[in-house]
Amino acid sequence: MNYIDMFLEALSAERGRSQRTLSSYASDLRLANDSIPGGLMGASGPDIQKYLDELDERPSSVARKASALRGFYKFLMLEKIIDENPSANLELPQRNRPLPKFLSVQEIELLVSSAGDTQNSTRLRTMIELLYASGLRVSELCELPVSANLGDKLLIHGKGAKERIVPMHASAQDALKKWLKIRTPADSKYMFPSSGKSGHITRDGFYKILKKCAILAGLDPNRVSPHVLRHSFASHLLAGGANLRAIQTMLGHEDISTTQIYTHVLPDKLKQTVQMHHPLGHIGNKQK
Repeated sequence: MNYIDMFLEALSAERGRSQRTLSSYASDLRLANDSIPGGLMGASGPDIQKYLDELDERPSSVARKASALRGFYKFLMLEKIIDENPSANLELPQRNRPLPKFLSVQEIELLVSSAGDTQNSTRLRTMIELLYASGLRVSELCELPVSANLGDKLLIHGKGAKERIVPMHASAQDALKKWLKIRTPADSKYMFPSSGKSGHITRDGFYKILKKCAILAGLDPNRVSPHVLRHSFASHLLAGGANLRAIQTMLGHEDISTTQIYTHVLPDKLKQTVQMHHPLGHIGNKQK
């Protein structure tokens, strides 16, 4: 019986993973199955660790392969096909994630105001406001259906077919209302319709318009992208004292460790917070 195929079918059916993700998992698992003596079904923890240690690849690629293996063995455990999980104690090389880039609040304001100087300015301003107000991924924004509008919040269908509700502040709500009054074609199911094949504005299309808007705002276009606006949303929320778990939920991150990278934004302010609010934070100051 081909347990790899069983696992991939379960992933596709139960979690709604993309075809790209499924193809990557299939490739990683079959490579491991061919490389480990005895294959995946006969592998021990040390066998898997040795396989990963000997891979001459970037840490991020090794981590992806390890993730596929963990998911595979977790599936086998849940299905009671195996009694012990050989991937339970894997050690991986450290991944050096680049720090997220973000704009200042003043630069965001410049970007929003400069949208008024562009063609389709109401649409562009609305899209910028929604990205910055709710931290959407660019694909979520471009493919946003009209039905996602819940008044003061949005219902987002994110990665892995997971739903989340994200709030909108008053400025974003007003921008969306203005856009909906003039949006054409009015019968499109998409919030930002297009005459193209997809039926909605594409990621590339929005990316190019945003770059032009950055130039109009006097900003370096290399510093401005949809993802930078998402980073700015998270960074500014954290700087304002928002709870990291709340930010994780709004961004749609599956793992809190992905969200924790934003704690770099205001290290000095975070230190001050510890000094002010931790029960022992005042002791060091008294001893100086």
